[in-house]
Amino acid sequence: MRAFLFLAMFLGLWSSTAVAQELGVIARVDPARSTVTDRWFGKTEVTLGLSQGVPFRVFLLDDPARLVVDFKEADWSTLRPEMILPEAGRVAAVRFGPFRPGWSRLVADLAEPMVPVEIGMPVDVASGRATLEITLKTVNAEVFAAQAGAPVDPAWPQALTLPRAPQTTEPDRFIVTLDAGHGGIDPGAERGEIRKKDLMLAFARSLREVLLRSGVDVVMTRDEDIFVPLETRVAIAHQAQADIFISLHADNLRQGGAKGATVYVLSKEASDAATAHLAARHNRSDIIAGADLTGSDDQVAGILLDLARQETEPRSLSLANTLIDGMQQAGGPMNRRPLRKAGFSVLKSADIPSVLVEVGFLSSDRDLKNLRDPVWRSTMVAGIVKAILAWRDSDAARAPLVRQ
Repeated sequence: MRAFLFLAMFLGLWSSTAVAQELGVIARVDPARSTVTDRWFGKTEVTLGLSQGVPFRVFLLDDPARLVVDFKEADWSTLRPEMILPEAGRVAAVRFGPFRPGWSRLVADLAEPMVPVEIGMPVDVASGRATLEITLKTVNAEVFAAQAGAPVDPAWPQALTLPRAPQTTEPDRFIVTLDAGHGGIDPGAERGEIRKKDLMLAFARSLREVLLRSGVDVVMTRDEDIFVPLETRVAIAHQAQADIFISLHADNLRQGGAKGATVYVLSKEASDAATAHLAARHNRSDIIAGADLTGSDDQVAGILLDLARQETEPRSLSLANTLIDGMQQAGGPMNRRPLRKAGFSVLKSADIPSVLVEVGFLSSDRDLKNLRDPVWRSTMVAGIVKAILAWRDSDAARAPLVRQ
């Protein structure tokens, strides 16, 4: 069986065809049987212990060099990156988690170009437990580049690429798209056992409930722990014909003594070095999805988008200022410079007023305490909702003047 699986996955690596065992039960990842180990002669072994065999595929990505393994129904909840990789070696870092409904992904950042020379998933007949075994060998950059590339396979589940269908709304209703930052394989900022993706999903759900009770329709870019590419988040807002887009975050940022709620609007140039660093980190998160799809617009499209944004950007700025007022009235605390600008890709919609809200920073003890306090969260949610309603009414009143 091992030889069969190795042959199938070896061919699948280069032809982008996944092994397709029809197994529906979730395989639990066993930390005690999972390691990344550097060996002699430029070889590195990646081993994952699983409670059972599951369909999987392996491929390489370049710029930067990465090994990617997709799994059908794998549960990573008991595994932490430091368990499998206590210290960096030829594999610089690993991350893993849900990627799409029913699918998960492991990404290993490679410190040097390596390609798989052995791949297998032997299954113990007695216990049913499986072990994914990948042996990597160092090669030169040219060999790696020739074998790297995101797979194109019509048979691979389309749930990996298709945008989520938007929730239906009534005509002429005010629609808010809430974007809970990160998710799935991309945890965002972490501090101990606290993960940004979990905090922001909970905050977005609370905000949605209060908005719905206020007569506002809400579309979520994600309502579960899954990875959603940056361009898909914006596409969801467009499909829903949203009136505004709000992306919610709580980053861990040491630069500039980051603390306090901050609202960001789109700009080609960042308002400060810390904001530039934050935007760059956000915009590169799509590297997890297999490619960085947040690139610049081409010249002609860029001109057209700039024209469209001439109306949208002042409305985004007005929304940001109104949110800052509402959050301040709710008690904040706010950042000493609560309004900032940067080139966040998630804010690049040309026709939907869009803002990114750092509700707080995990790097701040005070902010972290607030983010974990249900009373503080409830008060802040109320302040944000009040601000959204105020902006909706003032924007509607300005609309006839804008059209003139």
